[in-house]
Amino acid sequence: MIFKSFIIVDRQYLDIEDKTYVNQVKVDAFTKSLAEKLTLHCNKDKLCEVQSMLDFTTNIPYKINENVARSARQVVTQNYGDCDDKSNLLISLLYVKGYEAYFVLVPKHIFVIVNLQQTLKDKKALYLDKKAFYKLETTATNSKIGFPLKYRFEEIEAIIDPFKNKKVKYSSLEYK
Repeated sequence: MIFKSFIIVDRQYLDIEDKTYVNQVKVDAFTKSLAEKLTLHCNKDKLCEVQSMLDFTTNIPYKINENVARSARQVVTQNYGDCDDKSNLLISLLYVKGYEAYFVLVPKHIFVIVNLQQTLKDKKALYLDKKAFYKLETTATNSKIGFPLKYRFEEIEAIIDPFKNKKVKYSSLEYK
């Protein structure tokens, strides 16, 4: 029991410079069921799947959570969340469906990026080692895949793999 508790704590907290990121991503029966329901109409179309999960997440009202980030189930059942909460929900749904997705930390904000295994001609992307990742903004109601980067490129503090709870290592990072 103590060993299991240590693993949970170890995978939940990550120190980045002078801040601590709290990870609440989960793959459980709730997120699996929700991801399946949200994408049922998509017939395996990746853009449809990602946009459907993003639409669901962005339509949950934004409300600042003064406590530790909450789980996907809590965000849905309580029907509100801040950028941490809503990003935890979205990335959990994406992971269930097999997407490569990461958190991006910028000053006082967190958002999700996803690889679609295709290039969207009309959207800018963050390229990690020449692989396109499109921004998913969970706090803007009805936002679309490839939401414009509202921060300066230099303000990116870290890119996190929340399921490993580690910074993503890359040789090159571009926004184009």
